[in-house]
Amino acid sequence: MKEIVLDTETTGLSVKDGHRIVEIGCIELENLVPTKNVFHCYINPQRKVSESAIKIHGYTDEFLSDKKKFIDIADEFLKFINGKKIIIHNAEFDIGHLNNELSLINKKLISRDNVIDTLEIARNKFPGSGISLDALCKRYRIDNSRRKKHTALIDCELLSKVYINLLDQREPIFQFNKEIKKKIFKDPKKQSYSKKIIKPSSLEIEAHKEFLKKEMKKNYF
Repeated sequence: MKEIVLDTETTGLSVKDGHRIVEIGCIELENLVPTKNVFHCYINPQRKVSESAIKIHGYTDEFLSDKKKFIDIADEFLKFINGKKIIIHNAEFDIGHLNNELSLINKKLISRDNVIDTLEIARNKFPGSGISLDALCKRYRIDNSRRKKHTALIDCELLSKVYINLLDQREPIFQFNKEIKKKIFKDPKKQSYSKKIIKPSSLEIEAHKEFLKKEMKKNYF
């Protein structure tokens, strides 16, 4: 099963205030294992980035000025996520901003039914406890020392590890391990490893007795 871990950074918090996306990061998982397929881009939001947002992710107006607009990357992005479940921490925020961008260019919106919100999973699993991405990394002892600023790809990497732990899957299950187990345990009668007993010959037994007699005469103390 293929899933997409997704994160965005924006010019500010609210779509209602005209805030736009400045970065999208996506990491593909197959059976909970990251593949080599990654989608990442910075986006010119066509408006100023708020000071509070710059403090979070560090992307200035100058840095974003020569980047592609959302309309330029929309088809590639939609193709990347097509037909896959989307894993997001606080999905209401990211899906709200993504669907706002899609509506501005008359593209089909992302269905909330196709999204798994790890914030909701964490809230149900740990009521009353901290459920931010940093708090969950601390809970599961996931190294988040690289997260000096909020950047989409680093957040996706951390979220993929948090997601696996939230599902109580400490280690991803590799398909080839399943196949090996099937072959090994399919017929217990054929499991001949560690069962062969080699008995010493009469000559070897006598030689061992002579060896012990000689060694016992020595004083090691």
